[in-house]
Amino acid sequence: MPKINASTVAEHRAQQREALIGAAIDILVNEGAAAVTPAAVGARAGLARSSVYQYFDSSAALLATITEEAFRRSNEALTRAMATAKGPLERVEAFFRESLRLGAEGAHRPAVALMNAGLPPACQQRLMELHLDQVEPFRAAVRELGAPEPALTADLIAGMLHTALAAVENGTPLDTVTQRTLALVRRCLTPDGSTARAPEEGA
Repeated sequence: MPKINASTVAEHRAQQREALIGAAIDILVNEGAAAVTPAAVGARAGLARSSVYQYFDSSAALLATITEEAFRRSNEALTRAMATAKGPLERVEAFFRESLRLGAEGAHRPAVALMNAGLPPACQQRLMELHLDQVEPFRAAVRELGAPEPALTADLIAGMLHTALAAVENGTPLDTVTQRTLALVRRCLTPDGSTARAPEEGA
């Protein structure tokens, strides 16, 4: 593990904890939830298992923390992306654009791995709560647009996002997927089914 430089003990501990979380996420994505143990995480981060226990007392504690982290970082990026949008349609577009960018970076892989890991019901419930919190700004924008059957409309449009994310993960260029997805979303959410181009699509 790279040497940690910190001016205080608290900062040093925060950096060590972050390194452990990063190691745990890497193991989760590449080896599965069962492989996320204090010993394995410590080895991946270059720390003794006894050091890991200063931060996480069990595999369950590691997985619980990963569950929160899998959404926190993405949520922060989505919030920043939507902050400058001027209206509900722009907020939807910003949400989709940033979600696709995050998908291209692999940011969604920890959450997907957790959802497919067969975790205890309490963990699965927390994952669902975090997912609903993440998509609520998008769903709120759909409601604000006055779309018919807003809950169903949001679900259907979210299906486009899931398909688009799969396309990006399968190697389709991010710009191409983003342009086509936003064009379709715009047709669904504007009263006249407008095909006006977004700025990134050109004139």
